[in-house]
Amino acid sequence: MKIWFDLSNSPHINMFHDMIRELESRGHEVIITSRPLANTVELLDQRGLKHTIIGDHYGKNIYKKIFGYPIRVWQLRNFLKDKQIDIAVSQSSFHSPVVAKLLGIPSIYTNDNEHAMGNKPAFIFATTVMIPENLDVEKVVKAGASRKKIISYPGVKEGIYLWSMGETIHKNRSLKEQQDIRIYVRPEPQTAQYYKGGENFLDETLAEIQHRYKVIVLPRNQDQSNHYKQPKFSGIVVPEKPISFSEIAENCTLFIGAGGSMTRELAILGIPTISVYQDELLDVDCYLLKSGLMSHEPKLSAKETDDYISKIKTGKPATELMDKGRQAYQLFIEQIEKNKKI
Repeated sequence: MKIWFDLSNSPHINMFHDMIRELESRGHEVIITSRPLANTVELLDQRGLKHTIIGDHYGKNIYKKIFGYPIRVWQLRNFLKDKQIDIAVSQSSFHSPVVAKLLGIPSIYTNDNEHAMGNKPAFIFATTVMIPENLDVEKVVKAGASRKKIISYPGVKEGIYLWSMGETIHKNRSLKEQQDIRIYVRPEPQTAQYYKGGENFLDETLAEIQHRYKVIVLPRNQDQSNHYKQPKFSGIVVPEKPISFSEIAENCTLFIGAGGSMTRELAILGIPTISVYQDELLDVDCYLLKSGLMSHEPKLSAKETDDYISKIKTGKPATELMDKGRQAYQLFIEQIEKNKKI
């Protein structure tokens, strides 16, 4: 089979890396397209995944997004039309199912963000829609997906790939010597269409704690990188290149995330995690909060951070979610290979 993955945002790389490698080991040919959003291109190169950059990212402006959407759909269609693709697979690539429809091939689309406007065309045109079991199916149906093509997979999206690395990360954490407290911070998704919360709202807190702890900010784009390189944040580390997920997880004392996959990843691994997301929480986030795997402090202060660190205790990986992740991983492989031509 020829399988097309559109990896259009940085979290997609962790999610599909091992799956792509396994599919290749089974004799399938994989074609990957990408776009220059967040750290996507750098991380693909870092992980050794051959890819072709198609299109651009049009920022947060809704009119630019609407204008840019059909442009990238057409660019992808023209790139793939002679490639004899058998199936398209994507996580929150709103373009992929539409392109697949134009190419006349089946598509598997998955997303765990029920607030993303781009889900509507993706849900309508996808052949199969896969969602985590804790996402309300009715919300997906209302967004345009036919009930008969929805498959609920076990656990949460992050478990699909964390099951294979969780124990290794914790083993490496235990082998490391005691180090200074390291706080990794992932700022808010400023350019995401669905995000309506505040921007740079952690500034006061980070400025106050930067000289008490080692604070590493993981920017989503160049604007955020430049923002935290200002003189008033002289005590904050802003990496010049993306840091591997394993390195972050193995060295992190506390993770502060303003939404997104990375926040859930660290929480599932049992690493102390505070979500400071300021918009409406996703169903999957509510599930993790109810499970006690992370805290939610949208107006986190320096004092609250100090108090949290004074009581900090690293937990163990969420075993049940890891087991479900393994099951979900196999389910994805099965759904992809169901389209194998005999």
